[in-house]
Amino acid sequence: PLGGKPLIAWTIEASHACEAIAETVVSTDSPAIAQVALACGAKVPFLRAAALAADDSASADSAIDALDHLKALGWKDFDAVMLLEPTSPLRSADNLAGVAGLLTQRWAHADAVVAVGRVHREHPEVMKTRDAHGFLQPWLAPSAAAANQSPPWFPYGGAYAIKISTLRETRTFYPPRLLGYPVERWQNYEVDDEFDFICVEAILQHIQTR
Repeated sequence: PLGGKPLIAWTIEASHACEAIAETVVSTDSPAIAQVALACGAKVPFLRAAALAADDSASADSAIDALDHLKALGWKDFDAVMLLEPTSPLRSADNLAGVAGLLTQRWAHADAVVAVGRVHREHPEVMKTRDAHGFLQPWLAPSAAAANQSPPWFPYGGAYAIKISTLRETRTFYPPRLLGYPVERWQNYEVDDEFDFICVEAILQHIQTR
């Protein structure tokens, strides 16, 4: 539970609120998670194989597996799919509409869009490496840092939209013709550990009380 509701509910609700998304389907190997997703209004027409739900399983493989299941069940063909990981509960329906809209607008010249956030404190120019004696050295050589003046962006995982034909061909959400859709800094948190969870819950409480 996060902020009074299941973690996955935040993602399902954002998906439902985005008119650009035709269907909200949850892929999971867990009957318990499936029941929670169904209670939140998502569709769970199959259970994912355990081999695709391991810590090192690729999201692209799971997405293709889901599309194969839907096709076998007689669902209509889709042009694109959006991966929404429940560990990014701070993204909004407006973010999802923006990601979908950007892919639609640039369809002829791009194959995928990923939500990105500006890198601030972790900029490569301020990163260090430790040598064999424990002394800190620049991560980038000064010349390399000076040459890279464009602001850095990082795909924090809020949303990935991709043409299904490209996903099947490349088996990655990072094909060569990939666009970035900027989101706000506070939306960049992913729940990967307990400390991320604490930060996300504090942000939600702040948003709900202001």
